[in-house]
Amino acid sequence: MTTRRSILMADDHALVRAGIRALLESLPGVEVVAETGDGLEAVELVRRAPPDVILLDVTLPGLNGLEAAARIARLGVPTRVLMISMHASPEYAARAFAAGASGYLNKDSAFDELSEALDEICAGRRYLCRAIDAELVKQHERRAGAVTSGLDALTPRQRQILQLVAEGKGTRQIAEQLFLSVKTVETHRASVMQRLGIHDLPGLVRFAIRNGLVPPEAT
Repeated sequence: MTTRRSILMADDHALVRAGIRALLESLPGVEVVAETGDGLEAVELVRRAPPDVILLDVTLPGLNGLEAAARIARLGVPTRVLMISMHASPEYAARAFAAGASGYLNKDSAFDELSEALDEICAGRRYLCRAIDAELVKQHERRAGAVTSGLDALTPRQRQILQLVAEGKGTRQIAEQLFLSVKTVETHRASVMQRLGIHDLPGLVRFAIRNGLVPPEAT
């Protein structure tokens, strides 16, 4: 008897979602129950009706995939996170696992890897795509445990505001999107600059790109 698996997809490219959805729905027992192109909505969809698995892109607007994975982990739901990314990077994979992901899959991976990744994480095991050296991922994980990054100095709300700033959103836009006052957003942005030691917008954008909060093309 085939085990049923409910899947939520979160990727901001509609054509990519359509392609992955077609592949998923060709697998026995797999049902794509919802899809979104927004990180915040992805977390809310998991909160309201936790699927078995969420396929979560690393680079999502509003709330990037790493932050979304961390929020999903804090929800305490049984949903497994399979991070999908255009980056075949040991560092990104290490950060995904640190955020609570169960698996990391490169978008260039073969179809059979997607099926294998789902089987592994649904069985409670960690999955790393074949294109990435597992030992390098472990090295990054050990290094991350010993060294605190600039992002670690920020609260989740500050990281979210930093991402939105780097995406080119103005203060009023951010305030409306997050249901905050303009003054609160300005206070958070000032705190971000102070904690990071960065005192101009281009510097914040470069920091956000280096740390994977936004892709280079977002700017």
